[in-house]
Amino acid sequence: MAAVVALWLPILLSSVIVFVVSSIIHMMSPWHKSDYPKLANQDQVMDALRPLAIPPGDYLVPRPSSRKEMGSPEFAEKMKKGPVAMFTVMPNGQMSMGRNLGLWFLYLIAVGTFAAYVAVHALPVGAPYRSVFRFVGITAFIGYAVALWQMSIWYRRAWSTTIKATVDGVIYAALTAGTFGWLWPR
Repeated sequence: MAAVVALWLPILLSSVIVFVVSSIIHMMSPWHKSDYPKLANQDQVMDALRPLAIPPGDYLVPRPSSRKEMGSPEFAEKMKKGPVAMFTVMPNGQMSMGRNLGLWFLYLIAVGTFAAYVAVHALPVGAPYRSVFRFVGITAFIGYAVALWQMSIWYRRAWSTTIKATVDGVIYAALTAGTFGWLWPR
């Protein structure tokens, strides 16, 4: 772990750089504007759900209570009748951007730390920029993007959203790798 601690500067600086670039991508460009389209009847849906007082959490409907129920004709009819949905209910009120941005920054530090861990075990002091870029880049890319693919595979998240997030991950990984390559111990 001592060698990873020695990489505190590229971990922190790459986190700051990715934080700034991701903020620009999400706030100043139209790149992610279409990720979650507005329901045409959004007010009706909200009015129908509000009296149910669904607590914050992740939900699947219809949701069988057992494997046996999942194979029943009644459950098959529920699936056929629909709607079939997976959704997240968030707490009412304004979203806390400060909290979310703080957690995002901690996540960036975590990805940088894992990338540093892999790199210090794969590369010597004085490793060439290209080697550092390769090891840190692929590790950071896995941290930023690969785990998102399962959302489209298993939960039918739009592939267009996942592909855009993957492109973001390539950008973030390249920035992380470039920072590490630049600041790698000589």
